[in-house]
Amino acid sequence: MIRMGTTRKRKLEQLRICLENDVQARTVKTGFDDIQLVHRCLPGVDPEDVDTSTRFLGREFHAPLFISAMTGGVQESAAINANLAEAVEKLKIGMCLGSQRAGVEDSSLEYTYKVAREKAPSAFLSANLGISEILRYGPEKVMKTVEMVDADALTIHLNPLQELLQSDGGRTSRGSVEKVAEVARYAKVPVIVKETGAGVSREDALIMKELGVTGLEIAGAGGTSWAAVEHYRSLSAGDERSAALAETFWDWGIPTAASLIEVSEVRGLEIVASGGIRNGIQVAKALALGATLGGLAHRVLKPAVEGATELVNELEAIIDELKVAMALTGVRRVQELRAKPIIVSGMIADWIRQRDVQLLRR
Repeated sequence: MIRMGTTRKRKLEQLRICLENDVQARTVKTGFDDIQLVHRCLPGVDPEDVDTSTRFLGREFHAPLFISAMTGGVQESAAINANLAEAVEKLKIGMCLGSQRAGVEDSSLEYTYKVAREKAPSAFLSANLGISEILRYGPEKVMKTVEMVDADALTIHLNPLQELLQSDGGRTSRGSVEKVAEVARYAKVPVIVKETGAGVSREDALIMKELGVTGLEIAGAGGTSWAAVEHYRSLSAGDERSAALAETFWDWGIPTAASLIEVSEVRGLEIVASGGIRNGIQVAKALALGATLGGLAHRVLKPAVEGATELVNELEAIIDELKVAMALTGVRRVQELRAKPIIVSGMIADWIRQRDVQLLRR
């Protein structure tokens, strides 16, 4: 049994739990089942006609895909990050590194992150640090994460739910708004704010825009539950009280599709839709709702452990799914999805009504 405590041990535990345990949401759904693209029986477009290229924060992507933060800071992470980076370099997409706290606190672990830039010299890479570290570090120390990997952006991940469920977590968010604003002013690269499985509301998206944030990764509920991860961590440590608390919050959060609709009301933010996205149809639906990119983690984690070739094959399968979905809706370019009709029903339709959200198609 691995005892909880250090950042390195915690990262290794989380990685193993995600690989070995069922940590998916139980009752809450992403909401993409309530979004329907309108099929065209005479589409006039073949998958070979489809151009999946797009732009995100000023960079060209050959497909609207983004590898969400996974790992770093332990020996096992280096090989995974190398595989991830090799795949994004080949496919000309982007990725966010796992939290770089371990590398900032122990320079001997920097290689587990630096390998990403070595394997992906031209791909879009985002550095990553949690709000708990943002609260403790000055801006100069924060920017070491960017320098560490020659990053194109800085992601600040927000995980209040997870932190409150960790016996070794940071249990305060006081001053976080001011600190995010400070980092956004200081940073010489775009700043992305990322949730961690519980989604972003319209109200918080408005705050982020005012703070100078230029990108959001919503990471809504319906995919991997980080409360579930903390449940298993607490069980392995023999902490039944914390395990029970985490299990209670297993399905907490804003469903991914609902979060995407909410934040799409806020103009001027580029959005990565993540949180339970598993295939190219869901990527197409996310793009239709206003996302710039679809973020992936769970579906590609096991291939990333197996090797770069396996990961490339998995990502190419998702791109093929996206191309077929686009062809069947009669669009040649990803931007055209936003002008195509969609049907919204069920829980997401109720969410729109009760939250008085405008379904704005960007």
